[in-house]
Amino acid sequence: MAVTDAAIDRIKQMIVSGELRPGDRLPREADLAARLGLSRNSLREAVKALALIRVLEVRQGDGTYVTSLDPALLMENIGFVLDLHQDASVLEFFEVRRILEPAAAERAALRMPDEEIAAVHKLLDDLGPDPSVADLLDSDVEFHRLIAVGSGNRALASIIDSLRQPTYRARIWRGLTQTDAVARTLAEHRAILTAIEAHEPEVARSWATVHIVGVERWIQEAVDLEDVHPSRG
Repeated sequence: MAVTDAAIDRIKQMIVSGELRPGDRLPREADLAARLGLSRNSLREAVKALALIRVLEVRQGDGTYVTSLDPALLMENIGFVLDLHQDASVLEFFEVRRILEPAAAERAALRMPDEEIAAVHKLLDDLGPDPSVADLLDSDVEFHRLIAVGSGNRALASIIDSLRQPTYRARIWRGLTQTDAVARTLAEHRAILTAIEAHEPEVARSWATVHIVGVERWIQEAVDLEDVHPSRG
């Protein structure tokens, strides 16, 4: 493993230094192994590992290439890791969302183009005043994705998107058990969007914080109840 780790590190340094750029094809295996002072077996293992995390792409019969290194591509593996966590850890992910999503809303108020704001308006208008829980959840996911994209920071948007899956079930619980959850979610989405459209970053940040904290508090109460009554659910 130590030899493979060294091989991974040397390929990474070639990318970091700019010697290999997104879309570039790696030199032939024999040439690259000799150049890096590695065995061909170590180099193959390193390539396999980097392909798994979407840094490299192996094209059969064509060679090995550096991927686009787009943040969304590289973050796919984080989503898989987060899916493995149990329900009790959802609160930790909401803590991360509470840090990141208000920052995204604040930046969106400064950077989001008018046509993207119009797309969010359409999303909320199409939902209607009395949506089903399923429709609300779909809209909620898309709303937060669009706001994150509107921040103009692709890395931030990708991280927020990767957090969607482990908190999705929590939003289902809330929608099914809190009678005012639907109306509250719609009102808070509108408030966030209004602040973004008015280019009021601090207001957008505040409303986004309120929105995330509301769900987080409900989950905390649900977890506390589960601790007291472990036989429920």
